[in-house]
Amino acid sequence: MTAEPSRSAGRMRASDADREAVVEQLREAAAEGRIDLDELDTRLGQALVAKTRGELAPLTDDLGPAVFDSGEPLTLRGGIHGAERTGRWKVPPRIHAKGGMGGVRLDFTRAECRLREIEVEVDAQMAGVRIVIPVGWQADTDGLDPSLGGLKDKTSGERLPGAPLIRLTGTCGMGGVLIRHPNLLERRRQRRDQAR
Repeated sequence: MTAEPSRSAGRMRASDADREAVVEQLREAAAEGRIDLDELDTRLGQALVAKTRGELAPLTDDLGPAVFDSGEPLTLRGGIHGAERTGRWKVPPRIHAKGGMGGVRLDFTRAECRLREIEVEVDAQMAGVRIVIPVGWQADTDGLDPSLGGLKDKTSGERLPGAPLIRLTGTCGMGGVLIRHPNLLERRRQRRDQAR
């Protein structure tokens, strides 16, 4: 009975996030000297044209497990008291943020992210959603409905090569959505953590 699910999992269509996770793992393996540049080039070509997870798996089998989208998004509900994801945390490919009356805060400043694109679906409701992204990351807000609360994008809009893209969809509700880079205090905290 366990063989059947693994066969069907191998036939599952690969998403862009699946392919990008494999590409990142291959790049890291090359940087660590576990595969040479010719092998990296060959495997990258195969990863970029892979249609199923089964085609992706052999590309990283000898490097350790690849990280695939589990299909389950991280959901934060502000409720009455609010919700936040800050500090060190692993970024999933999809996040749902529902502001409620307490609001939601997503801080990617010290987060571990191996993805090139993260989908964040917001429903800002009454208290809104606040998002902090490192300098060099970019936010795509074209799919976001400003509604009554509106959108305040205080980011530079410049994306460094290989840096993640946050793709925002949903509605700003009454509380609005704010997206910005780290402030002075957050940058100091980040530098202190990197020095450890």
